[in-house]
Amino acid sequence: MSTTETDLPPEPKGRVLIIAGSDSSGGAGIQADIKAVTALGGYAATAITALTVQNTRGVSAVHGAPLEIISGQIAAVLDDIGADAIKTGMLASKEVIETVIAALDEAGAELIPLIVDPVMVASSGARLIGEDAVEALKTKLIRRATLITPNVPEAEALTGIKVEDVDGQREAGEALLKLGARAALIKGGHLEGAQVIDVLVTRNGMRIFSRPRIKTRHTHGTGCTLASGIAAFVAQGAPLDKAVEQAGDYLHEAIRRAPGFGSGAGPVHHGWPLDGEPVSEAPSGPLAAGLAGLAGLAGLTRET
Repeated sequence: MSTTETDLPPEPKGRVLIIAGSDSSGGAGIQADIKAVTALGGYAATAITALTVQNTRGVSAVHGAPLEIISGQIAAVLDDIGADAIKTGMLASKEVIETVIAALDEAGAELIPLIVDPVMVASSGARLIGEDAVEALKTKLIRRATLITPNVPEAEALTGIKVEDVDGQREAGEALLKLGARAALIKGGHLEGAQVIDVLVTRNGMRIFSRPRIKTRHTHGTGCTLASGIAAFVAQGAPLDKAVEQAGDYLHEAIRRAPGFGSGAGPVHHGWPLDGEPVSEAPSGPLAAGLAGLAGLAGLTRET
């Protein structure tokens, strides 16, 4: 039987549906997601799950969106704009997680790549998720994930495994695959060392990404930014490991160029590829290749 146009997968168009909470300070949540996806050449649509009152010093209030509004946003976007990747962030309760899953099923979104950032605690230390939501993440959402991107505390909470080094990261990643995820990126920012090591575990093996640690307090929204960067590249047709690599390179430079706003955990510079400025402190290896690719996306010329 011959292949017809209807047999072929749709051409990736860079559309990312972000299902997450809003951060009034603009450094994390939906605001960070939109900035990252846009800076990397994608198109961001949103379904807001909660409003937070926060700045770089902390979260002082959270107001959850009505469940029917959450599901309505998802349906409205997927019924009209569509999506080439979906990214979830703050899903504060079991009911919200179940609502999101039901809405995605109703829209027939099962085959759209799903990047799950299991947001549990803000950079300021404020808890953003209930205990019932942790269980729902483990039993209902993770098994649908193309990729889940926990940091060390989140990986430990989801798997019960103590993560102290690369071996622990690998073990936690393998445990998340057993819960149903197709891949897991265990981020190493919370571990000690001159290098920040992230470990990508897939059903085909493991890949390690290592970058120099930047000593800074300006790390607000780094998890949101990385996951959305990955989603942006996946939505444009990049293989998962390449999307993880390039999004990590983008975040590394965004941290280095942080604007210094706020007196607490300040935001990173999401829009740096659009600045028109050369990348300084020219790196080598995968980081150099990733930054060169980002510069190409923004139409920049990179100095070496």
